[in-house]
Amino acid sequence: MEIFAIPAFTDNYIWAVVEKDQFVVVDPGDSSVVKRFAEKNNLQLNAILITHWHPDHTGGILELVKDKSISVYGPKGGHIDGITDELKEDDSVKIFDYEFSVFETPGHTLDHISYFSNQNKPILFCGDTLFSGGCGRLFEGTPDQMFHSLSKFSSLPGNTKVYCTHEYTLSNLKFALEVEPKNEDLIKYYDQVVEKRDRKQYTLPSTIEKELNINPFLRSSKEEVRKSAEIYSSKTNLDDVGVLAAIRSWKDNF
Repeated sequence: MEIFAIPAFTDNYIWAVVEKDQFVVVDPGDSSVVKRFAEKNNLQLNAILITHWHPDHTGGILELVKDKSISVYGPKGGHIDGITDELKEDDSVKIFDYEFSVFETPGHTLDHISYFSNQNKPILFCGDTLFSGGCGRLFEGTPDQMFHSLSKFSSLPGNTKVYCTHEYTLSNLKFALEVEPKNEDLIKYYDQVVEKRDRKQYTLPSTIEKELNINPFLRSSKEEVRKSAEIYSSKTNLDDVGVLAAIRSWKDNF
């Protein structure tokens, strides 16, 4: 099994999981780029995974499944056209020979789910919940929900590859350096990302280990992150959720 990025729109990645002459896509907001990928590589679409309802993640579903019998897995609720199999916490999905566990990860949206496989090399498809160096905006959920969603990821194996769906890494790291200007891992990673983007290279996937070392939204308990959050919010004695809430508000206005 191999995983490829299909760029879409200005900064989306539609992830293609390829096995022999079959492939599965994650969050196909644009059907045209998926079709071109399939034609170029002589592949047949096998299934679709959806993390949440936003159109840049779901807009291509109906065109891709038109006149075909293709399973479309996604959040429960009946609100996404084209979903054939609704999923909730602790459900599982088999993609080729890989079993993916489903996590409910609300925060960015209330319906958000993520997919994790720990077979062979651990893999996480996390949609817009976790980004490299950042997390999703809280369009529908609360800081408490996002904190607990991110906590599920923090406990995963460090070598888990993190396949998020936007190329936000450089802008996220610029903000992260405001929060933790003395974080040496973060400074080093920022330089690496600048070089990659100068070369028009992808910065994803990341890993859980890397994100735990550089991502302020996974580091609410760290003293420098807490102090920065308290200075920004003009509050003291913030708990971990309060820290996340403060830096999310800060990032929204950065």
